[in-house]
Amino acid sequence: MEKVRVIALYLPQFHPIPENDEWWGKGFTEWTNVAKAKPLFKGHVQPRIPTELGFYDLRMPEIREKQAELAREAGIEGFCYWHYWFGNGKRLLERPFNEVLESGKPDFPFCLGWANHTWTSKTWDKELNRNTPSILMEQLYPGKEDYINHFYTVLPAFKDKRYITVDGKPFFLIFDPLNFKDVKNFINCWQNLAIENGLKGIHFVGMASLSFRQNGKIKLNVSADDIASNYKEVIDLGFDAVNSMGGARARYVVQGKLKTYWNLFLSKVLKTKHLDVIDHRALNEQMYCEEDKWENVYPTIIPNFDRTPRTNNDTIYVNSTPQVFKDSIKKCLSFIEHKQDEHKIIILKSWNEWGEGNYVEPDMQYGRGYINALKEILK
Repeated sequence: MEKVRVIALYLPQFHPIPENDEWWGKGFTEWTNVAKAKPLFKGHVQPRIPTELGFYDLRMPEIREKQAELAREAGIEGFCYWHYWFGNGKRLLERPFNEVLESGKPDFPFCLGWANHTWTSKTWDKELNRNTPSILMEQLYPGKEDYINHFYTVLPAFKDKRYITVDGKPFFLIFDPLNFKDVKNFINCWQNLAIENGLKGIHFVGMASLSFRQNGKIKLNVSADDIASNYKEVIDLGFDAVNSMGGARARYVVQGKLKTYWNLFLSKVLKTKHLDVIDHRALNEQMYCEEDKWENVYPTIIPNFDRTPRTNNDTIYVNSTPQVFKDSIKKCLSFIEHKQDEHKIIILKSWNEWGEGNYVEPDMQYGRGYINALKEILK
């Protein structure tokens, strides 16, 4: 395949901020719980220890340069920095990207993904205490004035020569398109502002992470019609493309009805969580669907997943190895091979989500194994 565009989701949580100091304790970062994680069963690899980059602080420009060097080596086109805008101008974790933008370094492509979700104390429930509020930072959508303010805040990034474009337009990902009730007006507002400011428009991409849901309800018999309807629901809101997150759907298909209903009973009725261990190889067989071949659908590749550093009761993918990752990349490529080169886009989830065990950065277990897997397939 002549051209594959891999865009890696990038978490900026690796530096202290006053809000996290207040909620979780002085100096808290993503590393706090990563380093304290314990194995929960035989063969469970925890804690996961970084090697080449160490327990880094993203305020250090040399770390950001090294990350870009590794990503470039892997064949990744650029980073999609998670961007936090909670409404009324409130931002968090913006320093690493601001420094990348203002310094011009690293000279490596980037784009922004708006993580438009409320922060709650459940994110790091190992650190809970009775003084921690349940809602830490609420996601608000105050209206047009705020949309305009938001646009002009990110406009310098859109105009940067490093910014990733699709069809000549800046790529902008929105994490939760369906719970943003005014998203149509938001998109129209930004498209108009983009034209007024010399851009060709914005290439809006909406995540579709729960393909087994339809009309807000869980459907266990997921048909092609259901998936198509889910993707179209996002497109019909004004998005140019969908980032399909097949992991959730694959998990429910692999687990089957009985286990799925039991999990729902535990969470919805008993209000409890449990450890869910799933074979990554089985998930990969269900990760992609025919609708991922649509020109305006950008599928996702997942190297590994284990949220137990954040909570003891969550989902773990087992048998996640660089070879399994390599096989999944090959499978994903077969779904995009007939698209136009400009749209042969794959989203890597993620570059550095260490708290979810969801990263490709070098670690003690596999070294550069995941980076080499990408390199071997993409180059």
